Amino acid sequence: MITAVILVPGLGAAIGVSALVVIAVMAVAFIVGRIAKRYRDIDVFWPLGFVAVAVSGFLCSAGKLGASNVQRTLLLALVAIWGLRLAAHLAWRGRGQGEDPRYTMILRGAKGRSEVLYALKVVYGLQAALMFFVSLSVTVGMFAGRPIVASQILGAVVWLLGFAFESIGDLQLSRFKADPTNAGRVMDRGLWAWTRHPNYFGDACCWWGVFLVAAAGGWGLLTVLSPLVMNRLLTSVSGKPLLEARMAKTRVGFAEYVERTSAFFPRPPRRP
Repeated sequence: MITAVILVPGLGAAIGVSALVVIAVMAVAFIVGRIAKRYRDIDVFWPLGFVAVAVSGFLCSAGKLGASNVQRTLLLALVAIWGLRLAAHLAWRGRGQGEDPRYTMILRGAKGRSEVLYALKVVYGLQAALMFFVSLSVTVGMFAGRPIVASQILGAVVWLLGFAFESIGDLQLSRFKADPTNAGRVMDRGLWAWTRHPNYFGDACCWWGVFLVAAAGGWGLLTVLSPLVMNRLLTSVSGKPLLEARMAKTRVGFAEYVERTSAFFPRPPRRP
């Protein structure tokens, strides 16, 4: 990565700008959280932060020698469509609600210390670092010269698969929850019958798609850890484990659902 920063004109500055953009987005998220007295709103700023980084990378790479306009526009479009849809969905879902149980669980780690300082470090600071690292694929990919078209197409197809899974899964779950008769029940229909987390699987595919597009220019290959970190977050850190721990306590029939349904990668449900 250091070699890329040295050899690619403007890349080092763009990475620096992306870091400042991430800090600014998280600062706004923190202020909003303090005003609303809840931390769940950071979930809305998470995808918006990636959109902001994509915009900054697009602007920083404008007119740079060798930077492909097709590549830049494709990356910006993929990240913007993903981020704006997800932010709108999360904002709509969280309207009028109190704190997310996930953050209540996380903040128990304060153990008598200042909850605000603990949240600033563990919630906002950690997510800022992760956002910066994961978005490196976007920033580096913006400076691709002579990108491989096949890699761009493959990345767009993988992204489209992920976007479909994530958006359809979210829509199906929203409709399920809107029916009062489903209160306390497990959503096991549609895509949710094939994987316990179609939204997380879709999210992962979107970021692998972005990486494949970024890698079309060569230097983007160096950012392979970015989608791997996103996968890790979704499957082993803040996504799947925290959600399933809560679901096991609050949803009737969740154990049976786990037995017949894939944890992440879609497949037909097992027969009883």
